[in-house]
Amino acid sequence: MATPNPPDYPSGEPPWGWQPQGYGSPQNPQLPPPPGYPAQPGYPAQPGYPPQFPGYPAYPGYPGQAVDPHAPFGRDPATGVPLSDKSAVTAGLLQLFLGVFGIGRFYIDSTQIAVAQLCLGLFGTVFTVFCFFGFPILLGASVWAIVDAIMMFTGGVKDNYGRKLR
Repeated sequence: MATPNPPDYPSGEPPWGWQPQGYGSPQNPQLPPPPGYPAQPGYPAQPGYPPQFPGYPAYPGYPGQAVDPHAPFGRDPATGVPLSDKSAVTAGLLQLFLGVFGIGRFYIDSTQIAVAQLCLGLFGTVFTVFCFFGFPILLGASVWAIVDAIMMFTGGVKDNYGRKLR
């Protein structure tokens, strides 16, 4: 047999957020200051805390979050893929302006592709200057560099370790 409802709660449940007397949070609780912050003037130092030094404490990083050893430069918020220490904007700009010589690829440590772009760029430049025979090669290397720069800007290129550029 069920117990009858108290007269002040006809539905059987107390109102949302209700707590019995004496169970609520106290008004203006005296909490100790966070570690690294000075105590309030006129109050003694709290036991169990290190002595306070003047000035601001060193920045410890985000509280409660350790550095991921597999992603020291963070993770992509959308996919969770580890990020590279190289910047996509820097790599893209280097590739856009000096990509005929593979400079953007050298920056992201993709040396095999960088050497191929460097060889084509030097061959095309030298033979264009001397006999105009290298112009189609230089044109092809330029198109390759522009497409490569666009791919770096849009995130389609990873560094030598397979990490996404920041």
